Amino acid sequence: MSETLSHKEALQHSGLKNTKQRSAILNILEKATQPLNADQIYLALVTEKVAINLSTVYRVLNTLAEKELIIKTSSVSDNKALFERNDFKHQHHLVCVECKEIILVDECPFEEYEKKLNEKIGFTILGHQLEIYGICDKCQKRIEEENKRSI
Repeated sequence: MSETLSHKEALQHSGLKNTKQRSAILNILEKATQPLNADQIYLALVTEKVAINLSTVYRVLNTLAEKELIIKTSSVSDNKALFERNDFKHQHHLVCVECKEIILVDECPFEEYEKKLNEKIGFTILGHQLEIYGICDKCQKRIEEENKRSI
């Protein structure tokens, strides 16, 4: 979502009414430092005392994703859909298989490759997603410490 557009303006621009639930969910995603699943969003809404049920959260998330106000991806590690606000920046994710932390990566190694594919095959790429799975620095250090203690 463009920083110049408020939630109300973004919803109106997408042809959606500005409801309390939609605005609250967009606020949660705007504050989030990484993609969230529907349960996490629901719990954040309950914490903020927003009257909403989980099925409404799912419906609103799907509607916002259809209108491209948020991005819906799936996490291979636990097979849950993840949601993040769409700030229309191209990014990828590093996913720690230990603690499930998701780290955003702004650089894209595929820009040149996409151009070559288009030139060679004539295939117009509209977009792509990349998740790289591994172990974050904190988990690596914890595992090393655990291994030292077990020796």
